[in-house]
Amino acid sequence: MDIAALITWVVTALGGFYMLGTWIQRGGIRQQQTGTSRLPAPAAFGHFALAAIGLVVWIIYVVADKSALAWTAFGLLLPVALLGFVMLARWIPVYRNRTAAPADTAAQGTERTVPAERHFPLAVVVAHGLLAVVTLVLVLLTALGIGGS
Repeated sequence: MDIAALITWVVTALGGFYMLGTWIQRGGIRQQQTGTSRLPAPAAFGHFALAAIGLVVWIIYVVADKSALAWTAFGLLLPVALLGFVMLARWIPVYRNRTAAPADTAAQGTERTVPAERHFPLAVVVAHGLLAVVTLVLVLLTALGIGGS
């Protein structure tokens, strides 16, 4: 079960890294100043950093098989999940408004800025969230000693 958790964690991290890279590339950090992006930079980077640290702790757990490390990794996943839910709640309105056409801004000589997170593919967001839940459950079950390690 610990290896299954490792695999789901790595795949989840790849999806999250892709979305973070997309957000940065599309100007998410710059949009913080204008209020265009609905994702707070501290939440995005905190989510990434805590998940990465937790993954490193989990890899060490898989090698060392010390239950304290499993519980530490699980403890790190809790704020990761909370930040993930916050960002999901803030992303949903952006996704719902993806088809809203801007008022003829081209004719007016202005350009409407699209939130960076609007470029997240729905499949990646859904897969990232579902795999994150599976990872959290697998890590908890492993920490509890269910399923062996």
